[in-house]
Parts: sequence; structure tokens; C-alpha cells
Amino acid sequence: MFDRRLLVNFDGGLFVAVFLVAALGLLNLYSICSSSWEASSIYFYRQLYWVALGLVVIFCVIPVNYITIVRYSYYLHAITLLILLVVIFLGKTKLGSQRWLSLGPITIQPSELAKITFILALCKFYFENSSAKPFRLLELLFPFSFLVLTFSLIYIQPDLGTGGIIVLVFCSLLFFVRVDKKSFLACGISASMFIPLLWFFLKDYQKKRVLTFLNPELDPLHSGYQIIQSKIAIGSGCFWGKGFTLGTQSQLRFLPEQHTDFAFSVWGEEWGFVGCAVLLLLFFIILYRGLGIAFNSKNVSGALLAICIVFILFWQIIINLGMTIGLFPVVGVPLPFFSYGGSSMLSSLFAVGLLLNIGMRKFKYQR
Repeated sequence: MFDRRLLVNFDGGLFVAVFLVAALGLLNLYSICSSSWEASSIYFYRQLYWVALGLVVIFCVIPVNYITIVRYSYYLHAITLLILLVVIFLGKTKLGSQRWLSLGPITIQPSELAKITFILALCKFYFENSSAKPFRLLELLFPFSFLVLTFSLIYIQPDLGTGGIIVLVFCSLLFFVRVDKKSFLACGISASMFIPLLWFFLKDYQKKRVLTFLNPELDPLHSGYQIIQSKIAIGSGCFWGKGFTLGTQSQLRFLPEQHTDFAFSVWGEEWGFVGCAVLLLLFFIILYRGLGIAFNSKNVSGALLAICIVFILFWQIIINLGMTIGLFPVVGVPLPFFSYGGSSMLSSLFAVGLLLNIGMRKFKYQR
């Protein structure tokens, strides 16, 4: 029998905020493609299709109790890891990265799905092993092995942006589960010692991106070109912006990857400070409502899952915006619901479906 409380607890504010961001992203993409009808037919309508499909995904996720999804999360993540292995051997290569699988007319990026199945598996572990005693270092080896295996398969592609998001979410969640203070300190010291060694594992173009981040003028026509043009675009928008389809950096194609990684730069140029403030307000509403769902959940796994989803969205927003204004190196992290990309859109909307799912079932304790 259908429980009416599910509809009563549906978070309409979260749902509306998400699709307002998606609508603004479509508007922004239309502007980017306005100087070329061929590009418009390819990118704009394809993104419209992904948004519509994402809406279907949300309403397919909502009826299934999230407890059931978490229960099978180890199997789901194992399947995702197998798909990531397939990508290494049969993946499609674009711009020097082998991250995609071709399934007939569509292309998917499995690393986007890995973010969701990873946090599901993580939440299952912490929920099933929670007790009155805090977690010790040896007890964290199992979730840490999840992290290392998932990160390694994603890094090989290479996709340092998505891999970095997974690491950040894992570390952020440690603040919300009970970890022994000595173990927490040991993890922090180990991570601090390992970070400098990452330099030797970076590829040449990734090292160049880091050096360019520190000094964009070091190579203004090549590795520093994106950051310089992005700063020009956002800065030239001033308070009100140049107007819809009137951005010079985007319309004259000075700004590379403007439909994906640097979509916010186009928005800032055309809509200025006011438009950026509106977009950031919508993101704040999404994160705020997500935190509300986490803290109102009467189930530990639901609270942890909601927190993880908020962290995924938060870190993607922070890193993408930081990239566009030169605060972070360019690592290829899309802006959730806003940047072009089918896999990113579907995984983000799937995550929102899980958030709504948790919020709708907050009225009773579930085991």
C-alpha cells in the first residue's frame, strides 16, 4: 500500500533548485552554440535529452527504498570496477584520455558512476560496522582499500579530477564517523607525507597544469591559455554582464572547453556579477537542502549517504569555480547540472534522486 507520507516529505525546494540550474545550463549552452547551428543541434539538443533522461532516472530511484540500494552497494560497486577495467582495454580515447565507453550511438563515462557506487559502498561499511567504540586504524583498512582500488582505476585513464573528488569525499566523511583520535592523526600525517610524492606520479601535461596554476603567464599561449582567457571572460562581465549571446570570449571562440569545464566563465561574461550570484544562490539552496535531509534522517546510513552526496556536489562546485578564476589547477571537473556532459548529468541527477529518496523516508527509523 502506498504511503502518502512519501509525497508529503518530497523536497520540492531541492527539486526546483536543481532543475533551475539545469535550465540555466541549457540556456548557457544555447548561447555557446548560437554562432554555429550545427554545434547547437549536436550539443544543445543532446544535453536537453540528458536532462530529460535524468528526470526519468530521479523518478525511477525515488520509489525504491534507499536502504535496499545501500544493501546491494558492494555488488554495484564491484560491477562498476569491472566496467572501469573494461575502459582500460576497450575505452574510447579523447584528448589523450581513455575514459569513455561507446554503446552504439551514445558514449558514457563510467568514472562518473563510480563516484555514486563508491559512496554507497562506503556508507554500507560505516553503517554495518558502527558501534559505541570509535574506528581504529586497522578497521579503516577495508574502506581505504575501496578508495585505493577505485582511485587507481580512475587515475590510469587518466582522470585526476574525478579521482580527486573521490579522495576528498573519503577524507571529508572521516569527520562525520567516529574515528579514534590517534588513528585520525596518523591518517592525517600519512596523507601529508604522501602528497609531495604525488608530483612524481603526475604526467607531464598534469605537471604543466600545476606550474601554470602557480604562474599562468609562464606559458600564455599554451598551458596557461585557458586560465587567462577564463579570467578575462569573467572579469569583462562586470556587474550586469554583456548580455545573452553577446560574450566576446565565447562567441569568438577565444575560450577553450567553454561548454564543459569553463561553462561558468561564459555565464559570468554574459550575465555578470548578478547572474553569478543567482547561480551560486541556487547551488547554496541545493547544498543546504541536502544537509537538511542528512540531519533530519532517522537512519544512520541515510544520513551518511546524504552527507556524501552533498560532499560530492560541494567539492565539484568549489573545484570547478576555482579552476575558472585561477584558484585551482585545471583538472577537468564539470560544474554539476550546468556543464555539458551526459554521464555527469545522469550521475548528478541520480544522486539528487537518492537525496529525495532519503528525505521522503525521514518519518520513521529504518534498519
